Amino acid sequence: EISSLSENDILVLRLDLTDRSSHEAATNSVLKHFGKIDVLVNNGGRSQRSLFVDTNLDVYNAIIELNYLGTISLTKYVLNHMIQRKKGKIVTVSSVMGIMGAPLATGYCASKHALQGFFNSLRTELTDYPEISIIQICPGPVQSQIIQNVFTENLAKSIENSGDQSHKMPTDRCARLTLVSVANDVKEAWISDHPYLAVCYLWQYAPTWAWWLMNRMGKRRIQNFKSGIDADASYSR
Repeated sequence: EISSLSENDILVLRLDLTDRSSHEAATNSVLKHFGKIDVLVNNGGRSQRSLFVDTNLDVYNAIIELNYLGTISLTKYVLNHMIQRKKGKIVTVSSVMGIMGAPLATGYCASKHALQGFFNSLRTELTDYPEISIIQICPGPVQSQIIQNVFTENLAKSIENSGDQSHKMPTDRCARLTLVSVANDVKEAWISDHPYLAVCYLWQYAPTWAWWLMNRMGKRRIQNFKSGIDADASYSR
């Protein structure tokens, strides 16, 4: 298809979620160029692969700074504009890890739980603005570069083996389902294949069974991790 967009319809800005002092200026740059912001998609973040007992606390601080505080900082400036317009959509890419808990991702899960709690609470503060939508997208494993860039047990170390990505949901399917969710103002969308999706339902409606199952699956996940196998693969076979 031939795009109808012109050069003036596109603006790309470099943004560092951890540099919170830059978020107001970035928001103002977008407003100066386009005059309005219809949709904010919070999609910045890093995952984690490490056991808590082996992990430096600086890693947990960095995860919260990036995944949580950086996200709500940018949201604050964009939301001020949306409140003035009384219209807009704030879409946040959380994770199935915002629904459940899993080994090797204690800090990542904590940051996603924080986002879930924050945006569920924020939604209740915006009842006077029915045309401002707060939408949370919770993907399971998706084919991406996220594993190559995970936090490990210390800030200086990168992961050695990112593993096979073929068992994960294709990126374009996740993106399409996200767009469908946003277009329909779905408050929370779980975008995942089984068994992650089934575990989400268990965690929501039968947590005792979910804890039992996660203990069994989690043991294999840790064994795979220690053997240099992609930890996510333990849930997909």
